[in-house]
Amino acid sequence: MQLATNRIHFKDLQIQHICKPRLKNSYISVKKSGEITLKTPKVSSIFIQDLLTKKELWIRERLFALEQNQPIKVNLEDEVLLFYEIISIDMDEARVLREYLEKIKVQNEKNILICYDKFYMSYAKEYLPSRVDYFAKLMNLSYSELKFRKMKGRWGSCSSKGVITLNTQLIKIDKKIIDFIVVHELSHLVHMNHSKMFHGLVKQYIPDAKALNRALKETNIM
Repeated sequence: MQLATNRIHFKDLQIQHICKPRLKNSYISVKKSGEITLKTPKVSSIFIQDLLTKKELWIRERLFALEQNQPIKVNLEDEVLLFYEIISIDMDEARVLREYLEKIKVQNEKNILICYDKFYMSYAKEYLPSRVDYFAKLMNLSYSELKFRKMKGRWGSCSSKGVITLNTQLIKIDKKIIDFIVVHELSHLVHMNHSKMFHGLVKQYIPDAKALNRALKETNIM
């Protein structure tokens, strides 16, 4: 099915509109670049203008947060942060999260956050192994084991025994930065330090490593 895509001018905002008739709900995302995307099941201009009017404050709050480099927050049970883009939990990508939320017996914030952590764990195990294997093959390196857990203060680690551990919260950040972190940890299989040779190896496979490292520090997610 061909999707209808066009740009909408709403006051001083430019918004990319994508019409997907199979969607059950509409949702708006604001990327790190400031690009605003609206996905709806309808193309009616009245419907779209009414929706944007209702969501205008939310959109401007997101844009302001990006300008101020404030931590990204999502509306629990309504949104989820995936690859540095806030999406509706009605989307296919969030199906597992919806299933976890539907099984909650006691509805409170603690249990909801547990569902989000379980979702990120599940998504990490699905997405990250292929990236690790891709770069390991490219770099002609072998690791002994790949582990996943939620961590505070670090995105990943590599032990002297070749065990690579990745933070499940990686799923929240940009895919290019994820690849940078994967190569960073794989490079520790060769250099168990942050020497000039280590950084040279990382740069060999991630030429814009310095820029990505700066972007990582500005994500304000961990």
